[in-house]
This record gives sequence, structure tokens and C-alpha cells, in this order.
Amino acid sequence: MKVSIIIPVYNEFRTLAQVLERVRKAPIPEGYTREIIVVDDGSNDGTAHVLNEQAVAGIVMGHYSRVNRGKGAAIRTGIELASGDVVLIQDGDLEYDPADYARILEPIAKGEADIVYGSRFTGRMTGMALKNRIANAILTFAANLLFDARITDEATAYKAFRTSVLRGLTLECRRFEFCPEVTAKVRRLGYTIREVPIRYNARGIADGKKIRARDGFEALWTLLKYRFVPRSAFTHCVEAHGVISVGPVS
Repeated sequence: MKVSIIIPVYNEFRTLAQVLERVRKAPIPEGYTREIIVVDDGSNDGTAHVLNEQAVAGIVMGHYSRVNRGKGAAIRTGIELASGDVVLIQDGDLEYDPADYARILEPIAKGEADIVYGSRFTGRMTGMALKNRIANAILTFAANLLFDARITDEATAYKAFRTSVLRGLTLECRRFEFCPEVTAKVRRLGYTIREVPIRYNARGIADGKKIRARDGFEALWTLLKYRFVPRSAFTHCVEAHGVISVGPVS
């Protein structure tokens, strides 16, 4: 089995090399191999240089976009490039700890889940501002209300999927709406989302955090929109499989 670790980055020169070192050494389930796919979303701060060095050394597969298209678009590019059986999303900063990979991937490796989210709110979290906690709580409440998601952290960056699940979806995200879009669509198709606790060390805008208040409103709108869009509009007709606690959300 192979896990494709997709890292969308934009102006992460200060942290990318360290992140890649942690990702390369992170524990994964026995019998798994890894490929690291870094999608540079039009960086202009030296990130491309770091990525080129890592790609030449054979450590990562790199993809460079000349313009900044958005995190969601970068993730979609990474999914297209992935050759693994499982896809795991990793941010290009130091907020999330790759040491949690084994915990996230284990339910998939054991055949117990098709989708696993790393929950910051059931794990060890430091530094998250009150406004961000409130925004996360609202989005999680909306996901649970609209889709019976039964999760504690809708907006977590640590999400792992069987590749076949993602390839069965028509994803349209461009910016930060990947999380609400994929959550809404997999639940509408009847997939169960498994959660495991993870570690999280928040950073602020001064440290390079890019998400803003408008992205929270866009995420909420995305959840509402996909509650009512017909399922036929966002699936490639790949049937849900694996552990399902309830039927498709109509």
C-alpha cells in the first residue's frame, strides 16, 4: 500500500524544508510506502527554490503553478498526480505534526474506515485564538446539522481518504473551501468520517497564516450549498463502500 501525502504550499519558504523533513521521517503503518507531492501555488518568496532542491534530490514530486490559484485548486492538482492507494493532506507550515500520521492512517490500513479526520479538539491543541475556535465550532455544528457528520473538527487540515473516494468526486474548490466541500459530498454519498485525536500548534497572521474571516463565511456557504445540490452533480458514479453508519444523506 502507498500513501500519497499532498502538500499545497504558498510562500512557505521559512518552514517548508523542516516540514518535508518531518514528513519524510513520520511513522506510517507497517507495509505502507509514501510519496510526497508538493504543489507550489505560485509562491514568490523562495519556496520554489526549496521545492526544486527537494525534487532534484528525489525526495518529493514537485508541481509549480505560475499563478496563485488557491489552496483548493492546489489540492485538486495533487489528487490528479497521486499514485497512492490513500491520500493524506498536509499543510506546508508547522501547525500540524506529521508524527500523527500512523494514528490517522491506521483505521484505513486496518480496513475500518475509508475517510479519517484528525481532530484538534479531541487532541492536544495550543494557541488557537478565540475567534478561530468560534468559527470552527460554527462550521462543525453546521456539518453535523446538515449532514449528520458526527464529527468534532470539520476544518481540520489533516484529512486522509482512500484515493478511490476522492477520484469519485467532482471537486470544484479553489481556495479554502476544500474542507466543507469534501465533507458535504462524502456525507451525501453515505461515507462515514472517522476521527482520531491529533496535536495542533496554531500560528497567527504574522507567522504567515493566510485564512481570513471571509474564508469562514465562504466555508459556511459551501456547506449550505452542497446540502441542496443534487448528488448526481458531484459524483463520478463511484458507489460508497466500507464502513457506513447511516445511509446517504438525501
